[in-house]
Amino acid sequence: MRFKVVLALVNDQYQDDVIEAAKAAGATGVTILNARGEGIHSQKSFLGLSMEAQKDMLLFLVEDFMADDIMDAIYESGQLNEQGNGITFSLNVDRAIGLESQMPSMEKDAKEHYF
Repeated sequence: MRFKVVLALVNDQYQDDVIEAAKAAGATGVTILNARGEGIHSQKSFLGLSMEAQKDMLLFLVEDFMADDIMDAIYESGQLNEQGNGITFSLNVDRAIGLESQMPSMEKDAKEHYF
């Protein structure tokens, strides 16, 4: 099997919707990390203190053929078309181990997709 990791940085208010939508599109699990960052627009400050927007980084390890559908679901549910709501992207995975508990579901999805 070939895998991709889909990374999504989304505003906290959309996290539950994004996870639900990604799972509906075929993701079997998610790892959630706290993140902060700055895009093209500078962060606001108040009395010299940075007012950084916290985002959640969601990592989905998915089968290659599901990545686009999952990313589309994240885009819609996270309202990524609006400025400042986050981004999503995918990376190829060379090797993944420890997926034994998810293999039956992944094999079923692969059979349905390829055959």
